[in-house]
Amino acid sequence: MQPLTLAITGGTGFVGTKLIELALAEGHAVRALTRRKQAEREGITWIRGALDNVEALTTLAEGADAVIHVAGVVNAPDKSGFVRGNIDGTRNMLAAARKAGVERFVHVSSLAAREPGMSAYGFSKAEADALVQDSPLAWTIVRPPAVYGPGDLEMLDLFKLARRGLALLPPGGRLSVIEVSDLARLLLTLADSDPGRIILDADDGTETGWSHRDFAQAIGTAIGKRVAAIALPRPLMMAGAHLDRLVRGRDAKLTPDRVAYFCHRDWVADAARRPPMQLWQPRVATPDGLAATAAWYRAQGLL
Repeated sequence: MQPLTLAITGGTGFVGTKLIELALAEGHAVRALTRRKQAEREGITWIRGALDNVEALTTLAEGADAVIHVAGVVNAPDKSGFVRGNIDGTRNMLAAARKAGVERFVHVSSLAAREPGMSAYGFSKAEADALVQDSPLAWTIVRPPAVYGPGDLEMLDLFKLARRGLALLPPGGRLSVIEVSDLARLLLTLADSDPGRIILDADDGTETGWSHRDFAQAIGTAIGKRVAAIALPRPLMMAGAHLDRLVRGRDAKLTPDRVAYFCHRDWVADAARRPPMQLWQPRVATPDGLAATAAWYRAQGLL
């Protein structure tokens, strides 16, 4: 892979942080969007701004070989928050890329986009995908499933419960997962190659995905605990979401919107949409990735 100049949104988040780390290790130059002042770092040009500032986004994209649009809203108190972050933000980034003359656009979506009527989050990601698909740019959309790995805080509650020997699960269903460095490698590969205007599902390679029970037990194994897995009916999960909102406010991890898609029975990656094997393959086995995640939580004093 030849060194590139990459314009990255979401570079201060979980996936973006790993993406920048790998990009720098491969010798790429990075232009990254940030709301707050960041420490200077060789290889990175920080651009102050947000997704509602087209001028800042255009500056971000200037001179870039490709845009990797990672930024998005995964949790919001209402639909408008998802619309602003995921739909309007994507529209603005597409406009900025065109204005700056960037042709390659790698868009990070979500499996939730294939069920837009199920949640406000899924709706917003599907609408953002439609904007990308209507663009004249050389785009590729990646729809990852649940992303985990060292640095992730979204799954921390699951690990904390497992430490107590407990797993509270949705009522049935299966899911796919992907470790963050595997996702970041795919995004870098797509920035330097063009498999066409296609939507890709990327996961850990487990053909039929994981049952929620098996995944919870894998987390238990990662921290050395046997867990009792308890499937909760949807009404009880919804009650838990309202309680989480009362206790943690805007920091709540379980929201009514999330309950809606957690309870869907099929969040397994579509095998027909997996990236071509000659382009990319996952390297991190999920049991190993979960063990590394648990080790990171312990090192940070979180577990």
